[in-house]
Amino acid sequence: MSSSNIDTLASVAANAGTEILATLTSTNVTQELEEIEPWIDTTVLVLKAAIMILIMVAAIFGNALVIVSVMRHRKLRVITNYFVVSLAMADIMVAMMAMTFNFSVQITGKWLFGPFMCDVWNSLDVYFSTASILHLCCISVDRYYAIVRPLKYPTSMTKRVVAIMILNTWVSPALLSFVPIFAGWYTTEKHKQDVIMNPDACNFVVNKYYAVISSSISFWIPCTIMIFTYAAIFREASRQEKQLAMRHGNAMLMHRHSSSGGTNGEALSGSGSSRALTTHDVDLDHTPTKDKHLIKMKREHKAARTLGIIMGVFILCWLPFFLWYVITTLCGDNCPCPDIVVAVLFWIGYFNSTLNPLIYAYFNRDFREAFRNTLECMFCNWWRSDMSSLDGNMRRSSLRYDTRTKSVYSESYLRPSTAERRASQALVDSL
Repeated sequence: MSSSNIDTLASVAANAGTEILATLTSTNVTQELEEIEPWIDTTVLVLKAAIMILIMVAAIFGNALVIVSVMRHRKLRVITNYFVVSLAMADIMVAMMAMTFNFSVQITGKWLFGPFMCDVWNSLDVYFSTASILHLCCISVDRYYAIVRPLKYPTSMTKRVVAIMILNTWVSPALLSFVPIFAGWYTTEKHKQDVIMNPDACNFVVNKYYAVISSSISFWIPCTIMIFTYAAIFREASRQEKQLAMRHGNAMLMHRHSSSGGTNGEALSGSGSSRALTTHDVDLDHTPTKDKHLIKMKREHKAARTLGIIMGVFILCWLPFFLWYVITTLCGDNCPCPDIVVAVLFWIGYFNSTLNPLIYAYFNRDFREAFRNTLECMFCNWWRSDMSSLDGNMRRSSLRYDTRTKSVYSESYLRPSTAERRASQALVDSL
């Protein structure tokens, strides 16, 4: 056999060995990936479930803390906080009625409750989301009258007016959610057929008219109102703060001038009458009525700043969802979107219900103190209940010990005393 044939055979054997090795390597890698893939899926599912459960629990607990704190602390029972309490109730309902159904879909990968409950879930989702933003719109109007039109505020924002506004924020979203969804006006004929064919799916597919109308009423129009009202609020707040700073500076200058004038007067006349007069004039600028007005104005500015941050956070949380909602509906099949992106957009919006109590606690000192006091009382009551039960057990043990001790004393010492009394009585009888 020639050397060229040997080289040819060697190259063929080498190529065959390489192919076999590559095949074995790819097979091993595939087997390893198949073994690792279930573990990765399980880890991602557990992590996703933990995050969603944390958001739900934090939303319920935080908003319940807002409600309890306002009920327990008289200082928080102002008109604005009526809206805040109602908003907290809406956020709790979002966590209980909307997040829970979405959680089941994300964990199981399918809808488990039938077509009717699918409509209920979609209605509740639209209802509470709309109620939340309408509450924030009412709060912005309340702050507008309190800061920009303070003279009209007592007559414009009475308890009756506030009650009517809160009632409308709870009733009007039903006309946008339950009525068109259960009547079938919100979606297309194709989606109705898909619901019949696929009862295990719950997709919120809307037509173009409903997308434009619902998004405008639920988000775009109220947000526009809030942006304009808060722009006016911050302009007025800045103007008032500048006036307060100028007034404070003028008062300091008058105080310094009166102090120097008083010294010269005392040096010239030998008496303190001039100093006393100027000090009295300065005190007129710091009467209790003006102090209360300044304190109230500062409190209004802090409340406006806090609620402005709440509004900004709400827009940042829900703006991506409503942009996706309108764009994908108007584009149709030309704008596909992965399911994971849709789920993330939903839960970013839901996360707003968890953030509101955190904003109260961080930016508002009154709420921060009320939260701390409420939590301390809650844990103190829990500690006292445990200590009282422990103390009760110790008292019952001590009582049983005292009973046994008394029985011993009665057996050992009571009988001699009785005998002595009988002997004394016998002596008296003999006499």
